[in-house]
Amino acid sequence: MNEAGLVALILVVGMFGLMAIGVSVSVSIGLPSAICLVILMGHDSGIFTSAQKIYNGIDSFALLAIPLFVLAGAIMNSGGIASRLIGLAKALTGPLPASLAHTNIIANALFGAISGSALAGASAVGAIMSPEMEKDGYDMRFGAAVNIASAPSGMLIPPSNTTIVYALVSQASVGALFMAGYLPGILWAVTCMVIVAFYARKHPELKGKGFPPIKEGLLAFWRALPSLGLIIVVIGGIIGGVFTPTEGAAVAVVYALVLSFIYRTISFKDLPRILLNATRTSSVVIFLIGLSSIMSYAMTFSGIPDLIGDWLTSITDSPVVFLLIMMVILLVIGIPLDATPAVLIFTPIFLPIATQYGIHPVHLGMMMVFNMCIAVISPPSAPVLFVGARVAGKKVEDVIGPLMPFFGALIVSLLIVQYVPALSLALPRAAGLIVGG
Repeated sequence: MNEAGLVALILVVGMFGLMAIGVSVSVSIGLPSAICLVILMGHDSGIFTSAQKIYNGIDSFALLAIPLFVLAGAIMNSGGIASRLIGLAKALTGPLPASLAHTNIIANALFGAISGSALAGASAVGAIMSPEMEKDGYDMRFGAAVNIASAPSGMLIPPSNTTIVYALVSQASVGALFMAGYLPGILWAVTCMVIVAFYARKHPELKGKGFPPIKEGLLAFWRALPSLGLIIVVIGGIIGGVFTPTEGAAVAVVYALVLSFIYRTISFKDLPRILLNATRTSSVVIFLIGLSSIMSYAMTFSGIPDLIGDWLTSITDSPVVFLLIMMVILLVIGIPLDATPAVLIFTPIFLPIATQYGIHPVHLGMMMVFNMCIAVISPPSAPVLFVGARVAGKKVEDVIGPLMPFFGALIVSLLIVQYVPALSLALPRAAGLIVGG
């Protein structure tokens, strides 16, 4: 067996074997990778290189954006912002049949556009909407499915931590990736609304609430306007070149903190708890990025990406077939992994191949993130699925059935994102953030 085959065997068996016995994803990635470097380079060089790659992997100014955006999301999750966005979503979706389900979807998209977190949306929006939907006569297995399926739109609509991770690995522009996420994110939300529309036709008892009185509608918009202003300030500042993504994340923290104090939904005594929760989440992500750097180097050193590239190009010279193969691999292997490790592992493999096929890195990033959005609601390892079921008071197995129509429709939407590059590239190209593509 050659070096590439040996490394691939150790990485696959080691990673999935360790995860199967309950070892954390970070260690399951880092330990087999370090062992591979020791085998390839010798004991001393392998250990030294592993440590060096961990340091290099987290020694990045752009990486600071992730803990800052996580902190901003944690503040917003505790700051009463979700309830104001839900009020606006109700005003917008009132006339639609099954209007509360549509409200859930719109609220998750709006909250995702501010917090950038699928988990935050599923918990914050779901905790408010689930009692209302149950009171209105919804089957809460379907109600939970709506919340779970729509929450990942926050991973596509900026700011998105998964997008930042992809940018770090691929060296693509964060601003371009942020702009690219809007249309796929809107497509995700519209796809969920289409499934709800079909459900509403079979359940005519779930009538729309109608538009609220003009005064109430304007009040809902006014209450949500400061929260929506975060999108304009932060994303507009990043795309307009006023500040970097990292500086924009710091602005988001200050903005969310000031807004929450104005709303009087958090106090100074709440800050230690919020900071601790954000630190826990950020430390896991950063530790994972550091250890995954060992895996990326081990694969590159042994020539695995080139080997996979040669294999794929020997199978087909068609980018259409390549994208289909990549989609299947990401959907199947991405299910047991969280979005961050999946992006860290597969980007170094697929990016060089995609470049050979003439696929723009920004377009590839949107395809990969869309794939991971489906993975985070797919059992068995699906954090959004578990959170969404818990806030609705349902067992995970009860929610799987109602989720199936969403899965099917979202895979169709994924195919649209893959094979219509303009959906990802039109906005960043119009903003002058990418040329050509």
